[in-house]
Amino acid sequence: QVRLVASGGGLVQAAGSLRLSCAPSGHTFSRRPMGWFRQSPGKGREFVAAISWSGGSTAYADSVKGRFTISRDNAKNTVYLQMNSLKPEETAVYYCAGRSDRTIAVVTTTREYDYWGQGTQVTVAS
Repeated sequence: QVRLVASGGGLVQAAGSLRLSCAPSGHTFSRRPMGWFRQSPGKGREFVAAISWSGGSTAYADSVKGRFTISRDNAKNTVYLQMNSLKPEETAVYYCAGRSDRTIAVVTTTREYDYWGQGTQVTVAS
């Protein structure tokens, strides 16, 4: 069973930055499409960013374009989400997700992912 471990969340002031990391634990799972989603209390899980297995293609939600950057280091088998200019309304639990099938480069919907991390809390104070 693949287990994705997300880390790097915390408390940050508005306009601040955080970098989230996601890596698999306990199972070989590498070079697969990955994504980041977030969920606030009372809301559904929403797409944030996605990256292809090679890192050559990326996709972003319109609300984070220009401020967030998804990247990966396949040598370290880790995916990152650099978040800049954070806003209080972006307070949420952030989840990383992985997909086994590589035939689709970037995946932006929850139902297309096979594995999910436990989530890491990001709190943006105003």
